[in-house]
Amino acid sequence: MKILGISAYYHDSAAALIENGIVLAAVQEERFSRIKHDDDFPIQAIAYCLKEAGIALGQLDAIVFYDKPFLKFERIIQTSMDAAPKGWWQFITAMPSWLKQKLFIKDKIKEQLEELGDVDWEKTELLFSKHHLSHAASSFYASSFEEAAILTIDGVGEWATASIAKGSGNKIQTLKEMHFPNSLGLLYSAFTYFLGFKVNSGEYKVMGLAPYAEKENPLVQNYFVKIKEEIVAIYEDGSIHLNPTYFNYTSSFRMIKEAKFEKLFGFVKREDESIIEEKHYCLAMALQLVTEDVILAMAREAKKLCQVEQLCLAGGVALNCVANGRLKEADIFKEIYVQPASGDAGNALGAAWAAYYIHFKKERVFDSNFDQMQWSRLGPAYSNKEIGRAITNFDLVTEELTEDALVNFCASELAEGKTMAWFQGRMEFGPRALGGRSILGNPLLEDTQSKLNLKVKKRESFRPFAPIMLEEDFAHFFGKSYSSPYMLFVHKILPAFRHENTGPNPDLIAKINQKRSLLPAITHIDYSARIQTVNEESDALFFKLLGAFKKITGVGALVNTSFNLRGEPIVCSPEDAIRSFLSTEIDLLVMGNQVIKRKNNLNLLKEHVKAKLD
Repeated sequence: MKILGISAYYHDSAAALIENGIVLAAVQEERFSRIKHDDDFPIQAIAYCLKEAGIALGQLDAIVFYDKPFLKFERIIQTSMDAAPKGWWQFITAMPSWLKQKLFIKDKIKEQLEELGDVDWEKTELLFSKHHLSHAASSFYASSFEEAAILTIDGVGEWATASIAKGSGNKIQTLKEMHFPNSLGLLYSAFTYFLGFKVNSGEYKVMGLAPYAEKENPLVQNYFVKIKEEIVAIYEDGSIHLNPTYFNYTSSFRMIKEAKFEKLFGFVKREDESIIEEKHYCLAMALQLVTEDVILAMAREAKKLCQVEQLCLAGGVALNCVANGRLKEADIFKEIYVQPASGDAGNALGAAWAAYYIHFKKERVFDSNFDQMQWSRLGPAYSNKEIGRAITNFDLVTEELTEDALVNFCASELAEGKTMAWFQGRMEFGPRALGGRSILGNPLLEDTQSKLNLKVKKRESFRPFAPIMLEEDFAHFFGKSYSSPYMLFVHKILPAFRHENTGPNPDLIAKINQKRSLLPAITHIDYSARIQTVNEESDALFFKLLGAFKKITGVGALVNTSFNLRGEPIVCSPEDAIRSFLSTEIDLLVMGNQVIKRKNNLNLLKEHVKAKLD
């Protein structure tokens, strides 16, 4: 049975294709359109999935949309009525979009799919899954758990903003929900906006900013108390109530009432690109602490209701890897699985699985030794021939190496401090680059973080980088013995490898430039790191690269960040990779068995820059 899942029209549109419960392909539309967080109908993503599976559109047994638009429309109407007359402007402004595509979604889906071929709608079912059920399915059916508690936390689906469900075999039973307008995801987004970052994309910046403040800082504690006393009430079961006098999202397109926030915290909303001061990262830390408290309370309630030792997490808030790390350390559950594509993109996959197991009542396909997400390498791959054609079209000077020569050369260059763009195999599904479309650096060098942030990624200097490492080095440096292939948990480096900080300093740049550990480029200000581990099964080539780097340096770890420019999606094709390489100061681009050195292509680089300026 072949089922296509689709998410679209809000953010991070995606498509996923499963056959008899096994994932064949999954990809976000943004990777093809080159529009970050693209919300359009994922026509190119669907085309790729069909091509990867080698089937035509008409061979699908079912097509599943990831939420129920009529329920969402009901929520919007109800909210607008409750906020009348203030909410009518938001309602009227939203109507064209609803009338054009969202309300008549069945006709819209059929119309869009006509571009790809014919469908016999008597044979191919068009189904709709509830938003939070899609989230829950994306995590539980990807896990190796026979049964588990499932905790979904995001902004809002139709009505639900957080839910607790229990998965058992092929079934998922929803036990408890929290409803709009009370939402932990929207609370985090509101502060993301107040701190000067973009909603639905800048939340991870707030998470990365928070550790620059210490939890014991009086300003952090002051903000923490104000948030809990004035903005959000937190109950024992993890449910929350947001004080509506501080928020605007029910009646306008602005998240918050800025004047109320500014009066409460004593400073004005930060503008994008403006200087980040102590008050900003202290507020980020206070918000993070509140968020973690809520998640821990929800997890305890899930344990109480489900009476199991396994937990599955999904929804956008599940990408808060700092909270995930604290949850793991709390030992409420013995095992935790987080869907690596926890946001709305992952709902395309969840919707397909929900249809297969719940609607069609198929027997559960799982194996404790098989990763259903296949290390998230579910997107397009390109042959050496296709890579060579792209290199020729750009007239690049390149060198072709055997695998062993490639690994040894790359390890040597990285050890010397070179920055490297790494383009290998299938592209990752979800927000993280996990070794398929990555930029790599030496974690032992103090200047790697600033070099990558300012000269390569062209982004805020405070942003931390994650390590990709051998499992044995994870145990050695962090004292953990489990596999962590998806960069979803944060842990602190062991004290033996730390360097004492030079002391509290409100200046952000001074904090960034402190050498914090033996691995300074991947150790955040609080000695933490967002870990990704690799073994021979998950990525044989990268496993070899880490091994070669360890022979030279004694450390089997590298800095790993996504291969993209600021404001752009992760690269997909060889052409995307070459354009990004030419637009940065990366020293080396490695695609397949081809090595492209910056120093050998200076004339082309100058022409590329001149063309961009012209």
